[in-house]
Amino acid sequence: MVPPKSRSRDRNLYSEAPLLQHSKTVFFYSHLSGGAQKAKANAISQKEKTLSREHIDHRQILSFAEARVNLPKDKADAYRQQAGRLADKLENYIGEHPDFALRRIMLSGSLAKGTSLRSLSDIDMAVYISGSDAPHDLRQVLEYLAERLRKAFPNFAPEQVKPQTYSVTVSFRGSGLDVDVVPVLYAGKPNWRGDLISQEDGSFLETSIPLHIEFARKRKSAQPRHFAQVVRLVKFWSAQLKRQDPDFRFKSFMVEMVLAKLCDEGANFSDYVEALQTFFTYVARTGLRERIVFEDHYKASAVGALSDPVQIIDPINEKNNVARLYTADNASRIQQAALEAGDAIDAALRAPTKSLTEYYWQQVFGPTFTA
Repeated sequence: MVPPKSRSRDRNLYSEAPLLQHSKTVFFYSHLSGGAQKAKANAISQKEKTLSREHIDHRQILSFAEARVNLPKDKADAYRQQAGRLADKLENYIGEHPDFALRRIMLSGSLAKGTSLRSLSDIDMAVYISGSDAPHDLRQVLEYLAERLRKAFPNFAPEQVKPQTYSVTVSFRGSGLDVDVVPVLYAGKPNWRGDLISQEDGSFLETSIPLHIEFARKRKSAQPRHFAQVVRLVKFWSAQLKRQDPDFRFKSFMVEMVLAKLCDEGANFSDYVEALQTFFTYVARTGLRERIVFEDHYKASAVGALSDPVQIIDPINEKNNVARLYTADNASRIQQAALEAGDAIDAALRAPTKSLTEYYWQQVFGPTFTA
């Protein structure tokens, strides 16, 4: 991806044709009175949208998602079973050694929430650690966790359990899939609240894996199938941009929070074309400068004053701004990308041919998009 300022020229290029067609339509009816002219132009515009929907609509976006975006169900089930076997082994070991420092292991991340992409390469799990001897230094706690995982899984070779920057990777030789295990320091708080290592900067943040999963489940229940699908589509869009531009940042959890806010406010995600436009319009309009906060577990008033340019507050921990490391430039890049994606969809809704409509959708989802 080229810098935002130069990309604005690209946006004009791919929106010029349909906008020109639309302006010609208005010109042809310029002899009519103002009200009649506007009504006629609107009728033509609506006809254009209807014709474009015949080329690519909700059904084609869903087909693309199933073929290119979503983690297939059989793979998701296999990965969950693999994570389950790891959890069962640890739970059995804990049962036999009640004084063991590792208290519980839980599936977390996109696989637990049902929002994984086809490109999933590892499984996220969280291990709860308790005990007075558990270290609080980042490097020491990772070594501590790795040592105890090796004890719990004696059949694993030492190289299959390796500390990383913010987690411990457990590698399965059979499937070739890695499990990233993140330590959570647990002091017995309700709902399995504990201090999780941030994957961004290594700081310790209070969280609750079960409550985060329940938060996602609540939004999925409000719009069954559709909420999770729209999350995956937007994550796919973001992933395309990250591959093009190493400076583009928009982590998946922030995407989920923006969509959760729109869901809570009544946005209808059952039409994926409209749902995507709702998302891009919100990001383009606000530039992510509007605070996002949820009241599932605390009052919005509990969040104090912050100077961060982007403020998306963790729904489980009112003291954690999940976007605290995002700069104004990061936000501007996201806003510009949303503007371009929204313009591309607008152009697709006015395109007179299927090939042109498909071309505009490729500006959103990349060259693999076909209808």
